Order: sequence, then structure tokens, then C-alpha cells
Amino acid sequence: MKNVALVLGSGGARGLTHIGVIEELEHQGYSISSISGASMGSVVGGVYAAGHLPEFKKWICNLDRLGVYSLMDFTLTTQGFIKGDKVFNEIKKFVELQKIEDLKVPFVAVAVDIQGGKQHVFNSGDLFTAIRASVAIPSVLTPVYLNDAIFVDGGVMNPLPMDAVKRNKNDIMVAVDLNGPGPYKSKKQLNKEREKELKTEKSRWDKALANVFSDFLKSSDKKKKHNYFDILTGSFDLMQSRFTEVLLKEYKPNILVSIPKSAADTFDFFRAEELIEYGREQAKSAIKLFESQER
Repeated sequence: MKNVALVLGSGGARGLTHIGVIEELEHQGYSISSISGASMGSVVGGVYAAGHLPEFKKWICNLDRLGVYSLMDFTLTTQGFIKGDKVFNEIKKFVELQKIEDLKVPFVAVAVDIQGGKQHVFNSGDLFTAIRASVAIPSVLTPVYLNDAIFVDGGVMNPLPMDAVKRNKNDIMVAVDLNGPGPYKSKKQLNKEREKELKTEKSRWDKALANVFSDFLKSSDKKKKHNYFDILTGSFDLMQSRFTEVLLKEYKPNILVSIPKSAADTFDFFRAEELIEYGREQAKSAIKLFESQER
């Protein structure tokens, strides 16, 4: 049995590829002995460490675009426009409340204390508090206030927390980068019926967002159709991509699974099945390369 120290990166809905990576690792005989996660990586990693990844996968794969929208509890504040309570209340239906130190697999979630200006690693305490702090994208999801600190998304400083994962003797570090270069090419092609369905859902989604934010989210450039939300999340993805390049020069994972940042937008959670399968494909290729080099 080959033990894996698994590092799950930050990148919104692209984090659903983490599920496929985990499934492929286990399918090929690897045992996950520890996990670190930032943002969506902390969600998937925490749920897996708690032993409930199959339930999470079933739930997320049943969400269409309107289902994703219905989970967004909008709040017009200066700190963020989504509270995040609805999503976590749904996850709590199949993941019981528990402490990080009691999880089946050693797990840490990375967040950023913006007052102290430093990374914070949650390695004990309430699991959901740690995950919620780790996913608090600045100006999108409201921050978490805890013990006189203000926590935001771990991806702000460390989108691929290789320095935070617990290492064991002779383990293999596997890192999943959600902000990789290159085009997105999936073997799973959409049929015409599904493609038409997605266009209809997107139209409803855009209208719903416009109703919430009125002119605030409307595009100032009708040709490019980039609104405030697109620019905000796009900027965050670009920042994470640059940070990840620096991190990968300093740390050298044994296996790097690279997911291009073009694979999905931040809230494309309705594409779960497609993204999970893509994660599995990328993991399979990365594992094959590693094992060929080990021979």
C-alpha cells in the first residue's frame, strides 16, 4: 500500500475535480494518509476525512444551475454578498458535527487572518468552522470572525498548501493544482440536448443575478459581457495562479495533477459529473507518468 500526503488546492468549482482525483488514487491502490486543503480543497478534503465523500458526491451531482443558485443566501454588505449558511446546512445533513482532531484521516484547512496578515492552519477544533473560514473568498463570501481574528479564503496566500500537509515516512506527496495553464479538454462531450439546457439555465442565472444586484452586476462592456462578478472572480483566479507558480518552484510534489483554470468558473458546481470525471482523467495520466519514472 502506497501512502499519500494529499494537497488539495483552491479554485472554486474546479475543486470538484478533487473528487475524481481521490477516487482514482484509491482505485490504483494508494492510501490517503493525510490531507491539507485550501478553499474548495478544504471542503472536499474535510468531507473525505470525515468519511462522507460518497454522500457529498451524490448531493453535488444532483445540482443543476438553478439548484446552485438556490443555495446562495445573498446579503448586500460591504464584506461579501453570500453568507454561505445554506450550503453548509445542506452538507451538515450528511456530515455530522465533529472536531478535526477526531477525523478518520489527519486533515488541516488553510485560511488567512487578514488582520494579522498571515496564514492560519486549522488543525483542531470544529471542522465546519475551519472549512467555512477557508472558503471565504474576499468580497464574495462573508469572512469568519473567530477569537479576535478575521479569516478569509486560504487561496489568498496559499492556494496549494504543500507546506501544511502532515508528512509521514516514505509517503508520496500528491498535489492537485486548480489554477494550471493550458486549455481545458474533456473527453466527456455535451450532447446537443444538454448544451441547449445549459444555455437556458445560464440565461435564468444571469437574470437572477441581475435582479439581486441590479445595475451593479450589469456589464459595462456589452461586447465582452464582463460584469463585476466576472472581474472579481477572474482576478482572484489569476492571483492564485501566480502564487501557485511560485509555490511549485519551492515545493516538489511527487505527483502533480494539474487542472487548468479555464476548466470552470468559480460557481460552475452544476457541472459536477463532468468535472469529477476530468479530475479522474488527469489523475490517471499523472499517476502513470510518476510510476513510469519510478521504474
